[in-house]
Amino acid sequence: MKVVILAGGRGTRLSEETEARPKPMVEIGGKPMLWHIMKIYSHYGFNEFIICLGYKGYMIKEYFVNYFMYHYDVTVDLGTPRIDINATNRLPWKITLADTGEDTLTGGRLRRIRKYLDDEPFMLTYGDGVADIDVPGLLAHHQDTGALATVTTVRPAGRFGGLTFDKTLTVRTFKEKGPVEAWINGGFFVCEPGIFNCIDHDDMMWEHAPLEEITRLGQLNVWPHTGFWQCMDTLRDKVYLEELWKNVAPWKIWE
Repeated sequence: MKVVILAGGRGTRLSEETEARPKPMVEIGGKPMLWHIMKIYSHYGFNEFIICLGYKGYMIKEYFVNYFMYHYDVTVDLGTPRIDINATNRLPWKITLADTGEDTLTGGRLRRIRKYLDDEPFMLTYGDGVADIDVPGLLAHHQDTGALATVTTVRPAGRFGGLTFDKTLTVRTFKEKGPVEAWINGGFFVCEPGIFNCIDHDDMMWEHAPLEEITRLGQLNVWPHTGFWQCMDTLRDKVYLEELWKNVAPWKIWE
């Protein structure tokens, strides 16, 4: 099954980093966020990827085209000329890097890569979030339900403590940071090709009309994930992920 990764947004809330590069190329532990996401899927044997490019997408192309140069020893014979890649643990990834438009919305990006999916079910996620997700469990659940789409839902930690107070301004309850009550879209979807019947044009957000229509049809299922999940929306999120990587990164499920 192919894995589609939405990697075309501008990441304006992380402008300290994204002025120079696309958000999925912001590094955690010396590797792009995109690489971390792909390693999660690859750990479970999903090694064929379609990356939806947009803002500064050429940088993602350059990274993978030159991957061996970045990560392995090379022997350059100028007399031949010849370049030998000295790698014993090559990644088994097959990657389609698809230009889906500078300003295309997420639904439109999906619509543009439909031709690469061979009318088969596929995985889908965003290029800015990691989790210790049970991908085989997610897939089995999706297949059991027979739904058009399954979305992983998460309850991220709140950034602030909460309190309530009465008319005299006396605090009655206080709760330090903890999981928010509502479940939110955590990415890590499984989709059937029928979802494309709900995407008409480039100017559609996958998260708006298409998912709303799939919900109206009773064809959107959820996979509640209670383990680790973190998106990288801000510089604060990046710093947090960096600190985790230096110690114990919960999403690092590979060896």
